[in-house]
Amino acid sequence: MLTYELVPKLIRAALNNDRKSVESISIMIGRKIRKEHPEIASEIMQIAANSNVGADTLRTLDLSPAPVDKESRSQLVKVEEPISIEEPILPQEVWQQLDDFLHERSLLEKFLEEDILPPNSVLLSGKPGVGKTYIARWLSSKMNIPLVTVDLATSISSYLGRSGQNIKSIFDYAKSQKVILFLDELDAIAKSRDDAGDLGELKRLVNVLLKELEECPVTCIIVGATNHPEILDKAIWRRFDRNINVLMPGKDEREKLIKRGMGNKLDKLKKETKKFIVNKTDNISASEICKLCEHIKRQMIMNEKEQPDMLALKECCRIIDFNGRDEKVQLCKYIKEQFPELSLRDISSITMISAASVGRYIKE
Repeated sequence: MLTYELVPKLIRAALNNDRKSVESISIMIGRKIRKEHPEIASEIMQIAANSNVGADTLRTLDLSPAPVDKESRSQLVKVEEPISIEEPILPQEVWQQLDDFLHERSLLEKFLEEDILPPNSVLLSGKPGVGKTYIARWLSSKMNIPLVTVDLATSISSYLGRSGQNIKSIFDYAKSQKVILFLDELDAIAKSRDDAGDLGELKRLVNVLLKELEECPVTCIIVGATNHPEILDKAIWRRFDRNINVLMPGKDEREKLIKRGMGNKLDKLKKETKKFIVNKTDNISASEICKLCEHIKRQMIMNEKEQPDMLALKECCRIIDFNGRDEKVQLCKYIKEQFPELSLRDISSITMISAASVGRYIKE
């Protein structure tokens, strides 16, 4: 049996939580690739060996076991190995800041020799779906460093006094490893201490977080992310070297996202349809645009006899928020101008507005 023929078996075993089969198939793969890829084969055997003796498999990444909540014994963080992913599609000003941060980290030793404090933290803010988590994973990929994401559900204990201990355990773990610590939904644990509605214990938790951020060595990389920058404590902003507002995708970014998301299916759409999708997704996040592309491709496969353009226009109109009658009028007129061959019934099917209303809107 060829090595790649074992991959589906390994995936099935993993998804079925069949630990014994995962181990045996992994060892089989390690043996088959030993001659051509001895280092990878050795790593596979080490993982299998650690698993057999009950040791944490993270040890093969030179990482200590992840910290746990003392009461529930739940892991406080999720550790992800760096995996190569495509570059995020971002506005130029955001991209430039990320590129500068990576360049600065590559000059770490030179900065230290010159007695210059290198940057080690980035705070990403922006609306949901703009790509903050994707950026954290991409940084992990680019720097080839594991990503350690804080699990706020377990780190914020029902016993509030223990929450501070959990935060300290997480930072102690990050300081002792070569990892990127990702503080997602940072606003959940870093709300402004001026909020009179919060308990004193929650305010003390912010103090613990500030102290840990302040004491992080330059070798420890911290990435924070928030959907609600307005409620963050002011002192939190000062603890991060770079504060990057991840903007909603502009027209250029939307074109690139749609081109990447649609792949070879994009060639099946008319130029006017592509233009429509780009123009009508101006208030849509990058994540939603990617979902839209997936939905259009599925519809193309499921409904091969239908016009791809009609399917694409329908899916696009599903995610458009109509703020009143005027916007519906503009949409119907726009579609009729761009696609004069479409009937009132076609436009009604696309927009889910009655054909009678479509007729009235177009005449206005």
